[in-house]
Order: sequence, then C-alpha cells, then structure tokens
Amino acid sequence: METIRIVKLVIAGIVLLLLVWGSFQLVENLDANHIMVIQSPMGKLTWYDTPGPKWQGFGKVTKYEKRKQFWFSSKADQGDITNQSIKIRFNDGGHAFVSGSLAWEMPRGNEMRTALHTKYGSEDAIEQQLIRTVVEKSIYMTGPLMSSKESYAERRSILLQYIEDQIQNGVYETTTRQEKQADPMTGKMKTVNIVEIVKEPNGQFVRTDDSPIRKFEIPTFNLTINEIKYDKIVDDQIATQQRAIMDVQTAMAEARKAEQAAITAEKNGQAEAAKAKWEQEAIKAKAVTKAEQELEVAQLGAKAAAQTKIALTLEGQGEGAKRRAIMTADGGLDKKLNALIEVNKIWADAVKGYQGSWVPTIVMGGSSGKVGGAATDFMQFMTAKSALDLGVSLQAEGRNRTRQGQ
Repeated sequence: METIRIVKLVIAGIVLLLLVWGSFQLVENLDANHIMVIQSPMGKLTWYDTPGPKWQGFGKVTKYEKRKQFWFSSKADQGDITNQSIKIRFNDGGHAFVSGSLAWEMPRGNEMRTALHTKYGSEDAIEQQLIRTVVEKSIYMTGPLMSSKESYAERRSILLQYIEDQIQNGVYETTTRQEKQADPMTGKMKTVNIVEIVKEPNGQFVRTDDSPIRKFEIPTFNLTINEIKYDKIVDDQIATQQRAIMDVQTAMAEARKAEQAAITAEKNGQAEAAKAKWEQEAIKAKAVTKAEQELEVAQLGAKAAAQTKIALTLEGQGEGAKRRAIMTADGGLDKKLNALIEVNKIWADAVKGYQGSWVPTIVMGGSSGKVGGAATDFMQFMTAKSALDLGVSLQAEGRNRTRQGQ
C-alpha cells in the first residue's frame, strides 16, 4: 500500500508538471513591436502581426522585431562592444574601415516572411548571413569607384549613395581602364586603375545580379556612415594634401583680401576726395551766399542813402525856398535887426567902458561946442556902416514903411 501511494504521488507530480509546461505551450503573448510565426506540431507556419495573446497549441514560436538597426560600427556603444566596421579599398590602393548603421524591416507579406524564415530561421541569422553580407559586398564594390582623397572630400556623399544603391538594388557591373595621373604629393606621373560603372543606353546602371535584400522584399532605411578610418599612411597623405590645399586657399584668400583692400583704399580715396570737394563746395556756397547777402545789403544801403540824399536835398530845397520866400517877403528884417542890435550893443559896451577921448580935444576949423556932436557923428557913422553891411536901410519911406537897402 505504501508503494502504491508513492507511485500515485509521483504520477500526480508528473501530471502537474506536464500541465504547467502545457500551459506555457498553449498560449503565447505578442508585443506590439514584434511579429511572430508559430510552427504547429504538424509543421504549419502561422504569422501574427497584431499584439496580444495568440494560440500556440504546443507549436514552436519564433519572434522577429518589426524594425531593427544593423550596426557595423567601430564604437563600443553601438551594436556590439567589438569593432564591427567593414574594410574598403580605393582605386589608389588606400584602405579604410567604414563604420555606420542601417535600419531594416521584415517583409510585409507572409509569403516572403515564410521564405526568409525557412532559409535563415532567426533574426540573428538574417542579420549576419544576409544583411551584413550584402552591406560588406556593396561597400567593397564601391571602393574602386574613387580614390582615398575623393572619398574623404569631394565625393564623400557619392560614396554613401553608391553603397546604399547597391544594398537595395544589387552591385554594379564595372569596367577598368588605366590612366596616367600626376601624384598629388610628388607631382610624378603614375598609372592609376580607373573603375567605371557600366551603363545601359538609357543611362541606367547595369547590375551583376539583384540584391538578396530586394529579392526578399526587405525594406532598408537610413544608411549612415559615422566614421571612415583610413590607414595611417593614407591619413598622413590626406592630411598633407589638406594642408597644401589650405595653403593654396589661404594664399588665394590673402590675394583676394589684398585686392579687396586696394579696391577699398581706392574707393575710400575717392570718397575722401569727393568729401573734400563737397566740403569746399559747401564753403564756396556759404561764401557766395554771404557775398550775395552783403551785396544785397550794400545795394539796399545805397538805395537807402540815395533816398536819404533825395530826402535831404528836397528838405534843403524846401528850407531854402522857405527862407527865400521869407527873405522875399521882409528881406530877413528880423535877423538883420537882431544883428544890428547886437552890433550896437558891442559899441555901447565899448563906449561905456572907455575912459579916454573919442575925438581930438583940439579940432581945427570947428567949434569947440561940437565935441560931443563929433562923437555922436562917429557912432552914427559906425551904425550906418553896420546897417550897410547888413543891407538894411534906416531911411523910412513914409511913416510906417522900411525898405530894403540897395
């Protein structure tokens, strides 16, 4: 009984384990950023795109990310910690390692998904056996289409375009020809292999085969190159070439700068000359304006003086006419009388102050009784002389009239 009991417990444990294991094999949950294929115990493949729980039925589950980034980078924080960059060889013999990334997606149709899953079986296998192989081949076939220097400078964007185009559509068919070129460092002539893409008559590139990525309808996006690590010798050559180019550009820039400085100096001289000329013109204009103003003032002053002269002349003529009229009317009697009075005053003052004899004390032929009369006669004589000098006649015509002397 004890043995039977133990056997039952063991069987129950096995059944429980099978039930627990079976619970994980019956249903599988799908995340939104994944797609999933379930291979049933009978071998049928069923694809799921929408998120949520899906019936597994003890089938095999394989999941793929809808979009994934393939890294071929030399940086430890991009993809793998190891250096995964891809080697490239250019037509001048230089080598480099190309570092970057490429985004890719699973096909959108279940038929291509099934073909891809059947051939590779996992996401890692698709990346390493398909994506990386195509990228490596495209990079390798792009190298001979240009030189190291061209990939570094003027054709770097073309390098990226060629790689991306060959990844998506297939590698180019090329032809090779030899050409003599001057070495950019030494200047010596050397033979260079020139690789050119074969083109169809319509200008389309000829391909050696279709890209496997295109065959499986795998969309690719955003090819990025974050670094091209050249060999040291190539790096040194490029650095030397860049310095030489910079020296030439610097010399050209300095020449242009000197030329521009000469033009600027000439223009500045012309500007200064024009400025000085116009300053002189301004001074001249001010002087002319001032002279014109002074001339106008002088002319106005002359006109004013002429008018003043005319006014004074007219005033003098009026005054003269007035005086002549007065003289015509009374002969200037008032002034003459006043002058006569003043003359008599002078004689009166002279006589009044004189203490001697006005006439001789002895008069021959005359009466001594007329001495006083002689003085009077002298005074009358002087008065008459003054009246004669003034043109005044003291002879009265009639009782009330005095005429002008001749």
